[in-house]
Amino acid sequence: MLPPELPPLPALTRAEGEFIDSYLAVLDLLGRINPARGTDTYGGLRAAQALVGKSIALRDALTLMHDRGEREVHAGTLAQALRVLDGERRARLVSVPPARSRPAPPP
Repeated sequence: MLPPELPPLPALTRAEGEFIDSYLAVLDLLGRINPARGTDTYGGLRAAQALVGKSIALRDALTLMHDRGEREVHAGTLAQALRVLDGERRARLVSVPPARSRPAPPP
């Protein structure tokens, strides 16, 4: 049995596609760096080092959009693309996870 088919991505300009891809790459790296979710310093260090390059790619995508005259961010369309690309789950990795409830100490 095949997995359910994902909805199609909305039509994006090349720059918008690069913007979304770069944004998600930054989110993934921030999720790996998140001290509330991390397991080791080396993985966080590697993600922090990679973050520099991905941030530059994000900046370049936005610069390209601006230079081409794309002055508005079409939030609804881009949000739809983020949902299709699992952006909600990926963004949750950046947040602080809820506190675990601890069992009550014995009387």
